[in-house]
Amino acid sequence: MRGAKITFISAALLLCAASLVSSCNTNSSQNTAHNNQPQPEASPSATALTRRIPAHFKTPPDPKTLPPTLAPEQFTGETRAAYQVAKEIPVTLAQLPCFCYCDAIGHKSLHSCYEDDHSAGCGICKVSALMASQLKKEGLSDEQIRERLIAHYQ
Repeated sequence: MRGAKITFISAALLLCAASLVSSCNTNSSQNTAHNNQPQPEASPSATALTRRIPAHFKTPPDPKTLPPTLAPEQFTGETRAAYQVAKEIPVTLAQLPCFCYCDAIGHKSLHSCYEDDHSAGCGICKVSALMASQLKKEGLSDEQIRERLIAHYQ
């Protein structure tokens, strides 16, 4: 009897964990971008596995209109580095989609992930910001960075 309870509880915990993991990768059917500009359509050679591109600004927003990001000093390690990137290149991050699909909860771009502590618990957000920073240092434009990020997650 005790073994059956443990098995049942273990199965329930696994289902809960699977549900939490999949919620960070929600892929809703909405296909929105800011400035009401349509997203580029997939090329005819694109496969059925191509993901939708999450919300982002297609043109650079006025930096004054972007909400502030959290202070990097509140965090440590990779998280701190990612929040530092958000502080340094906010307009770039605003032009990038976030492939954890947090636009389903109202985020407008990768920049939105750094306006609160969302990124602190999301590896996709951190990797995306750190990748953007590296590509920016290599001299890529914001549009080129967006194309690379999209290709990375497609």
